[in-house]
Formats: sequence, C-alpha cells, structure tokens
Amino acid sequence: MPKKRLIAKLKAHGIEGKIIDWIENWLSNRRQRVILNGKASCWKDVLSGVLQGSVLGPICFIIFINDLDLVAPQVECIKKFADDSKAAHPARDLEDKQALQDGLDSMYRWTQDWGMEFNIKKCKTLHFGRNNPRHSYTLNGVELEQPDQEVDVGVTIHTSLKPSLQCIKASKAAHKKLSNISRCFHFRDRYTFLKLYKQHVRCHLEYCSSVWSPWLQTDINLLEKVQIRAVKMISGLQSDTYEGRLKELNLQSLADRRVRFDMIQTYKILRGFDNVDHKTWFSKVNNNNTRLSSFHLNLQPSRSNHEIRRNFFSQRVVNTWNSLPNYVKDSTNPSTFKSNYDKHLLPII
Repeated sequence: MPKKRLIAKLKAHGIEGKIIDWIENWLSNRRQRVILNGKASCWKDVLSGVLQGSVLGPICFIIFINDLDLVAPQVECIKKFADDSKAAHPARDLEDKQALQDGLDSMYRWTQDWGMEFNIKKCKTLHFGRNNPRHSYTLNGVELEQPDQEVDVGVTIHTSLKPSLQCIKASKAAHKKLSNISRCFHFRDRYTFLKLYKQHVRCHLEYCSSVWSPWLQTDINLLEKVQIRAVKMISGLQSDTYEGRLKELNLQSLADRRVRFDMIQTYKILRGFDNVDHKTWFSKVNNNNTRLSSFHLNLQPSRSNHEIRRNFFSQRVVNTWNSLPNYVKDSTNPSTFKSNYDKHLLPII
C-alpha cells in the first residue's frame, strides 16, 4: 500500500502527534534483499507496504481498506478479513446482476485510486441456490472464474453448502498427522499420546466446526473414525468398545464436542461476549405465556423447509439451547458456562 496515502488515512482517523511521526518513521527508509544459497541480491528500497510479521502492519492494513465497502452501497453484503474481501448480493434477475456488477466496478476503481488493485486471477464467483441464474461478472473487463468450491479462511466452501469436502479434507489431514505421531512413539500411554492427539490431530477435525458442522451420517462417521483409530492406539485401556475407551480417557465423541462448541458460541452471541448483534442470528421468545417464554434467553424456533437451512448454525442450535437448564444459560461468563455445561452432561459423558 502507498505509504503517503496510508499516513493520510491514519491522520483522518485522528492519529496524530508523536504517534503518527513514529509510524511514519517506522515505514520510511526501509530496504530489502534476497539471499539464496549464500548469495545475496542487491539492496532495493521498499516503496510501499508494511512489515510482514509486525503487530502494527495488519492494523494499518485494516485502516487503509476500511472504507472499501462505502464505495458500493448497492451491494447488500461486503465483508473484509485481512487481505480477503467478499461481496454478496441476491441475484434474482438482471437488475440484481447489474447492481452487483456496478458494485464490483466501483470497488475496482477504488483499488486503482488508492494503489491497491485486486489480484484478478484470485478473484472468483461462487453461486449458491438451486435457482441461481449463474450470471457472469467481470473485473476490469476480465470475466471471473466460477468454480464449484473455494477455500475461505481454511474452510472449503462448496456451492451446495454441504460440508462433505471439508470433512474429507479434515479427515485426511488428521489421519496423516496421527500416522506421523504413531511412527515416532512406540509406547503410547494415555498421558503423552493423548496429549499429542489433542494438540496435533483433533485440531484438524474441529477447526471452525461451528461453521461446517456435518449432519450426514457418512460425514460424521468419517471424522469419528480418526478418533476411533487414535484411542485404539493408546496402551493400557481395559474396555474393548469405543464408548468405553472414551469414558476411561474422559473424552467426548467429536459429535458431542461439536454440539458443545455450538452451545458456547450461542452463549457468547446472546450474552454479548462476541461483537455480534444477536438479532442477526436468533429470535428470542415472545412474552406469551408458554413454556419457552419461562426464561428470557430462550430462542424462538423457526420453520425451515430445506435441509441446508435446518442444519445452519442459527437453526440447529435452537432446540438444544432451549433444553439446557436455566442455570447453565444464565452463567456469568464463558468459563462458568463451560463448567456448568460439562457438569450438566457429566452423567452422559
């Protein structure tokens, strides 16, 4: 990003005095070179951008692109995360198509004006919905690719919105890591080996699982097989069944853990621990004299006609959340909620 324009935006946000002088000095007079096999290139001045790996760099970048969505008010949804930007808009007819295309054109002009042009080769269009007309869109006259899937922040998103591809990817990564660990440790005790499994294997199976939590039994079994394989490797267990070994190790099944993650996320949204408007996700119960209205944090179920919608986060959590005891839902902080939730399920785990 151009340094002078970045400084101008920082000043527009009220950053001034010694702080802005320090940032400007931090960005100035920097050089870089490449070293390969002991041989170095000539030094070159760094004319734009911020230092990678610095704490201040991402903050400066966010400030620089903060007004990108303001240039395309006709687009219904624009989200930015670091250097990834996503625009979403309903495409029911040609008028909707033109609105989104106009928004893309406006955003591209913004990138030209501010010296931060999109990498068009990495820009793609994903079409969702069975009745989607699958219009084509362009950036700077170049038609955007229309793949069936794309990886967003480490999660594979398919146009069908089914998580099967993500489950396959997560399962393969976890199996590979588990195999590497098993080759390095011949005596697999319940303490060391279990700790290695939790830190290096299970994380692949649970990363962002509240987003892609599977509902098809095939996908659920695919993930669970990794943990089944892992607990079989642990020495000294008495039980011959998967459920019995989980009990010996004080472990939950992966399916139960995903439900736990859903409940924790629901709690954080409803109690304001996440900076998210709960009305975007949930509808609280009305004040009618019904069983659900007996507690102020209960959620109003809504009708879902399609499988995808029924299994979306804001829909699938409602009944499970409402069934929790009031003392669990009324916990004072996330740590207390986790503790109360686990105590509530103790007879089951």
